[in-house]
Amino acid sequence: MRRAGRLEIGEENTGAAVRAGAARMVVLAADASENARARAEGFLNGRRALLVPLPYTKSELSAMLGKSGCSMAACTDFGLSAAFLAALSENSPDGRYEELAQEMRRRADKAARRRDAKRKSGREHHE
Repeated sequence: MRRAGRLEIGEENTGAAVRAGAARMVVLAADASENARARAEGFLNGRRALLVPLPYTKSELSAMLGKSGCSMAACTDFGLSAAFLAALSENSPDGRYEELAQEMRRRADKAARRRDAKRKSGREHHE
């Protein structure tokens, strides 16, 4: 996600991505403070992005993302979000992420159909 430029890291960037309507999911560290959790939920209030509580701590998330003290991030791509949730679901023996993975796959498929229909209608107008 980061290499693709589809990841907003940290509270400020996450909030901006959600407000702009670009966030597809917001991930939250397992040990995020109640304040951080409340802010993430507040960002998402009335929005369509999914909140994904991670099994990783802030220090683990920070190490993965290369930013210290990171408790949340937002992914702005349907396909990458779906792939991430599918991987979480596969690695979670309790099925904790299965429902989120299915919902994100449904949203990714819907976005792909809209994109394909838009491309197709654009080509028809040029012919």
